[in-house]
Amino acid sequence: MLKSAMLHRIIIPAMIMAANAYAADLTEIQFADASGKETSLKAYAGKVVLVVNVASKCGLTPQYEALEQLYKAHKDQDFVVLGFPCNDFGGQEPGTIEEIQTFCKAKYDVTFPIMGKLSVKGKEQHKLYEALTGKEGAFPGDVRWNFGKFLIGKDGKPIARFEPKTTPDSPEVTQAVEKAIAQPK
Repeated sequence: MLKSAMLHRIIIPAMIMAANAYAADLTEIQFADASGKETSLKAYAGKVVLVVNVASKCGLTPQYEALEQLYKAHKDQDFVVLGFPCNDFGGQEPGTIEEIQTFCKAKYDVTFPIMGKLSVKGKEQHKLYEALTGKEGAFPGDVRWNFGKFLIGKDGKPIARFEPKTTPDSPEVTQAVEKAIAQPK
């Protein structure tokens, strides 16, 4: 009886904690790239990553321009922007991934990677966004709209969250990116 009680009080909670720690490891969470191939943040190991849920038909869509400028300014310094098309807010990203990529290239000359479409909230919330914004996530609380931004350090750990109206060229974002880039690997 004592062994059973000890198992339930010590060993099982430790196993749950270990499972939760693994689930929260952002680098292990799989997502699709634009071609549908599974990848993860592990593919960007050693880089600072700005994760952004993007949309083509949103009042904030012009942020693509500032995202591209930020990317071009720092891409040779171990920095990447990853755009995740999302149709969760007012149906503002209804197109196929091919249509989204064509729009991004033609309208904003986007060269940073656009990933596969995913959901950032609700029942279909992707595990990456659950790890970022879920109850046990790095920054609890739903993404409020398109162009929410999450800065991930070279070690794969979340550093900062920026709300949609905080533009990529704002001092808050640029300073945080530059500080993260300056950190050793």
